[in-house]
Amino acid sequence: MHHPRANAALLALTALAPAAYAQSASTPASTSTAAPPVVVLPEVEIVQTTPVPGTGVPKDQIPSNVQTATDRRLRQLQSLNLPEFMRTQLPSVSVNEVQGNPYQMDVNYRGFTASPLLGTPQGLSVFLDGVRVNEPFGDIVNWDLLPRAAIANITLLPGSNPLFGLNTLGGALSMQTKSGDTHPGTGIEIEGGSFGRISTELTHGRKLGETGHLFMAFGALNEDGWRDESPSRVRQLFVKGGQRSSSFSWDLSLGHADNQLVGNGGLPESMLAQRREQVYTRPDLTDNEATLLTFNTTATLGPQWEMAATAYARRNRASTLNGDLNDDYDPPAVEETGVENRTRTRTDSEGLALQATWNARPHRLTFGLSHDRSRNHFEQTEAEGELDASRAVIPTEDAEVNARISGRSRTTSVYVSDLVALRSNLQLTLSGRYNDTRVRTVDDGRIELGLPTNLDAEDRYRKFNPAVGATWQVTPSFTAYGGWSQGNRAPSPIELGCSDPANACVLPNALQSDPPLKQVVSQTLEAGVRGTLAQGLRWNASVFRTINRDDLLFISNGLSAGYFSNVGRTVRQGVELGVSQQAGALNWALSYSWLRATFDSPACLVSASNSSAETSAACTGDDEIEVRQGDRLPGLPAHTLKLSLDLQATPSWSVGAQVRAQSKQYVRGNENNAHQADGVDFFGSGSTAGFTLLDLTSGWKFRPGWELFGKVSNVFDRRYSTGGLLGTNAFDASGAVQAPADWRHEQFVAPGAPRAGWIGIRVSLGGDD
Repeated sequence: MHHPRANAALLALTALAPAAYAQSASTPASTSTAAPPVVVLPEVEIVQTTPVPGTGVPKDQIPSNVQTATDRRLRQLQSLNLPEFMRTQLPSVSVNEVQGNPYQMDVNYRGFTASPLLGTPQGLSVFLDGVRVNEPFGDIVNWDLLPRAAIANITLLPGSNPLFGLNTLGGALSMQTKSGDTHPGTGIEIEGGSFGRISTELTHGRKLGETGHLFMAFGALNEDGWRDESPSRVRQLFVKGGQRSSSFSWDLSLGHADNQLVGNGGLPESMLAQRREQVYTRPDLTDNEATLLTFNTTATLGPQWEMAATAYARRNRASTLNGDLNDDYDPPAVEETGVENRTRTRTDSEGLALQATWNARPHRLTFGLSHDRSRNHFEQTEAEGELDASRAVIPTEDAEVNARISGRSRTTSVYVSDLVALRSNLQLTLSGRYNDTRVRTVDDGRIELGLPTNLDAEDRYRKFNPAVGATWQVTPSFTAYGGWSQGNRAPSPIELGCSDPANACVLPNALQSDPPLKQVVSQTLEAGVRGTLAQGLRWNASVFRTINRDDLLFISNGLSAGYFSNVGRTVRQGVELGVSQQAGALNWALSYSWLRATFDSPACLVSASNSSAETSAACTGDDEIEVRQGDRLPGLPAHTLKLSLDLQATPSWSVGAQVRAQSKQYVRGNENNAHQADGVDFFGSGSTAGFTLLDLTSGWKFRPGWELFGKVSNVFDRRYSTGGLLGTNAFDASGAVQAPADWRHEQFVAPGAPRAGWIGIRVSLGGDD
């Protein structure tokens, strides 16, 4: 059971009325000892609205369509990780399985993305216990580093909320972890099934004395993957301890992960038709090892003042091994068919945030100061080799360093927010944040190795971002809200080092001399209504529009390289509708989202595999396509629909069904939406088809504290793809490499996983179930 705590991001509180009832003076004495009537007051959700954990505000006073979920729901859906949960449960969220690995998904929300892959435009900020976990080197999010077993609750705040700082263009995802006093007891979970997956979770929470608490969690997963040569190994450890009293609390947590992930990327449709499980080239291996030490404290200094602070130190060591096609293969001059690219990235970062809240009606004033800094060291090597029969690269030459840089970034921010109660049912929110970011790179490869690169750079980005919003509780069961907000994103070291079209970068990345990039500025306008009807029917409706200026995209050359570039304005606008109800033993929820994400400025982009390349008078560069205002952004479906049903069939047996459907989406490389297959030189439609999937879950508590559970995903074994890219295919349908003259432009897609099932057992000892 999730218990209340004062500084949680999501908190269910039952307010106590000062006087639930008053006894009439005329009540006869003989009845004065009768039991008082039971007064049931509504549940109030408190949501954390700043990065630093502290006292939040009621959800109904937030001027946006905020979404929340607890660990109980995460466990009920038997979600492997956070991306899998969000794509099933949260409205307006879709997922692209670009790498074919369950921990390397692109999570899209309202047209903005949080992804572990360099080259994906990042637009969401992600926080764990007040610490921003977007990697400083490329703003990517490594989902495998987030300890699922330790997550207590999540809050998804939409819009360009300036309080959450850099990269909050489309929204902020804030997570809080469990504590020993909120999640007492010992839990053991073992699960196994399809794809050779075996996962284990161990948790233990307890109180220490009157005010202390301790929580520990360990998670381990091994699986073979559903595609060829795609094993993964995940290890996550989390320990948290502290003290909590009515006026002072602190906690210190340590998180560590050591993971090895293989995600073998997209597959040409011609090879997909032969066998979905095969891979294009391999291996595509990522090793992540990270440690995060976090200290949080809050103190009540009086009836009106509260102070909070967050300090952290983070260390990340990442390495990649990628076997790729040799783009320069051209016998007899170049006989090597493959190339092995390796990277090593070392990142150390620290930060401190201080926050004060003054609560004196009609104001709730919060102001804070934060400072974050990071140091990055990156190296890439390349070794040419041969592709074997399984299209794995076997190096035949010694590896050579082709990039080595060190980078530093630091951001100092000041923010303020005021929640003003204009009336008892009308609130005004005013907020703003000033960000000052410095990014510096030093070309160690040129200095130490004499490489022909010039990556020395120092850039500074400053921006003040304001926000204003209002909520009006028209009646106790009907609320209207609206707001406007602005956020910004500064280019990261990798983007600054890979922004020259004449020197495309191999992903993960090879760095070249670069022209300067502009920071992205995002402005969001949102309005909506929400409420409840008879029989506890909850509903919501909202509209939003976000404009990005100087949006930053990765432009692919259709092979394995590309560059980062500002592309002018883009617009994301849409509608969100939702309805849910707890009706006896049945709990159900239905949501629908419509999104129109488009370019709002003309642009000339490189896309050699697009059939319309070099056909425009406005774009005269090699392999360029003309993007016009109104062309849709790739990788984003216009329509998404989600339905979840949970039935408590008996006191000990529950069943659930989750349906998710989405419409077609354009693939990358088809940013002008004009690609057409001709069956001779160009293949693929330029888009992936829509799909509908059904998952089933069930749980049986066959004795107190013991539960047997199971899940079947993609029940009808639908064949679908979640994203794609226009590229050059060097292989024939059987997977044999062809002469360069026979390489053809084709559509690569990210195939979705086939039907799969898992079964497990969960044991809970000494705590609430």
